[in-house]
Amino acid sequence: MKTLLLSIAMMTAFGTCHAQKTLVLYYSESGTTKTVAEEFQKQLNADIESIECVKPYTGNFQETIQRGQKEAQSGEWPELKPLKKKISDYDVIFLGYPIWFGTCANPIFSLLKDNDFAGKTIVPFCSFGSGGLNTSTDALKKALPKAKFVEGYGVRQARVESAAKEIDRFLKVSGFKKGTVAPLPDFSAQQPVSEEEKAIFSAACSSYQMPLGTPSTVGKRETPDGTEYQFTVKSRGFDGQEATSTIYVIAGKEPGAKPEFTQVVR
Repeated sequence: MKTLLLSIAMMTAFGTCHAQKTLVLYYSESGTTKTVAEEFQKQLNADIESIECVKPYTGNFQETIQRGQKEAQSGEWPELKPLKKKISDYDVIFLGYPIWFGTCANPIFSLLKDNDFAGKTIVPFCSFGSGGLNTSTDALKKALPKAKFVEGYGVRQARVESAAKEIDRFLKVSGFKKGTVAPLPDFSAQQPVSEEEKAIFSAACSSYQMPLGTPSTVGKRETPDGTEYQFTVKSRGFDGQEATSTIYVIAGKEPGAKPEFTQVVR
């Protein structure tokens, strides 16, 4: 009987291991996404590979923007070097990229066009200046209708030092890593912003290179790292029309800690 139970346990473990054969696959331009990808690889003990362009983006910032815009407008995505790993060998793909023009960096669209992800579980992760996880995930889902998606992870480039701790929680909550974490409470209902809350928003967002708008209402919750704010913000879009976004801010518990905004959801 013990032999039979051991055999069943080994078969179950093998099946679970096989079902979770994981690849961290990423494109990184400045090195920030590479840092995040390597943290995922370390915590998952997974295989990892970077996506490389045949013609790298080697110009200055403005030249890279111009090339990227031209590619996006024409739909002629950059040619990629062949992958060393085979997508078909993996069940779960952690797919990483920086946010360009509000969505995945251009080389990701080349990857999606050239490879079959049908039946794979995709976990998006990204680095960004202000936000883009939601919009890039929507683009991935549209491009890969036969893949399965798990809610992804995003981090601002200015906060990449927080990634290790956040990824640990993300993986445990998502079930990709052993361990438990206490669930975070829901945000309180949105209320008009007080003067104190306006000051917190300004301290977190005023140094960003582009104006992020004016907060009108806010919800908040207490977390192990401090108070997290969910601001509803009115701003002007690139078309000049009024737009509404949600901006998340964390105010740490440490004395003198400066509030930081973690992402913008447009």
